[in-house]
Amino acid sequence: MSTAPEPTNDELRQLEHVKQAFGRIRGELGKVVVGQDRVVEQLLLAIFAQGHCLLEGVPGLAKTLLVSTLARSLRLKFNRIQFTPDLMPSDITGTEVLQEDKATGHREFRFLQGPVFANIVLADEINRTPPKTQAALLEAMQERQVTIGGQRHALPSPFFVLATQNPIEQEGTYTLPEAQQDRFMFKVFVNYPSYDEEYRVADWTTSDHHPEVAEVLSGEDLSPLQHLVRRVPAPPHVIHYALRLVRRTRVHEEGDIPEFIREWVSWGAGPRGVQYLLLGAKARTVLNGRFCVTTDDIKAVVHPVLRHRVIPNFSADSAGMTPDKILDQLLKDTPERHPDDEVAPAWQQTMT
Repeated sequence: MSTAPEPTNDELRQLEHVKQAFGRIRGELGKVVVGQDRVVEQLLLAIFAQGHCLLEGVPGLAKTLLVSTLARSLRLKFNRIQFTPDLMPSDITGTEVLQEDKATGHREFRFLQGPVFANIVLADEINRTPPKTQAALLEAMQERQVTIGGQRHALPSPFFVLATQNPIEQEGTYTLPEAQQDRFMFKVFVNYPSYDEEYRVADWTTSDHHPEVAEVLSGEDLSPLQHLVRRVPAPPHVIHYALRLVRRTRVHEEGDIPEFIREWVSWGAGPRGVQYLLLGAKARTVLNGRFCVTTDDIKAVVHPVLRHRVIPNFSADSAGMTPDKILDQLLKDTPERHPDDEVAPAWQQTMT
């Protein structure tokens, strides 16, 4: 049975720094946004894990305010793109223009950067634009670059896309393609506040309340902390658990697939599901001041990671089974440990 390596003194200092910064960022956001603690935590998990986030909620729940305030507390460049039916891909990525030097008469193409060139890009109401324009973000999200006229242009580092969509207004909207959704690490539901929280919202927003948000971290501070997340060890049984959860959603595969998955799921999660489960769990470990992932960390991020990767079929819709309900059943049905978890995989057994 393998044991996790002890963190170095430098890693311990970084862990404490991250834990303190996490508390301070939550405090700064709390000055502006009332409640939404779970949403704030999942946003920060995605950012420390270098992932993108899709936020779904009805209008008026402070999704835009939350993202802009987060950018201010992290001292990152922030751009907001309002997605509309007539938005073109070049309106996001930028375009080349022909420029003439009046002194020499020489003409050349010059690239003008679009709003995607920022550290945090808010794609507001992303489902209100056609797939052609939605796809303009694909290369940026995956490769952290855009290609215009055969030339690659690197995006700033760090780079995050935080997109919002409205779940109730269907007129004039376009469903986000599965390939696009798969690029988002988390899908986060933004729900209504509690009675007491909504009372505070009503009080604050109708008074002369203008809190100052302090800068907690910078982009330069964030980079080494993101690398720390990836250095966190995941024991073999935790990796096996994440693999079992994801592979048991694949209804068309052979093997140990639960009957309720075959009955309710039309398509399951791909390899990114495993990757993001582990990265989300590692980020949660670090933000809580620990240095070894547990199965509890995996379970804590299962819903935001997999809810947009598990596609219910008609039978599930008829029975009122949402992706979250299916995932609840999957967690109950999947053991955290298996006798083979500590056995080295075949590829390791062949190494000398």
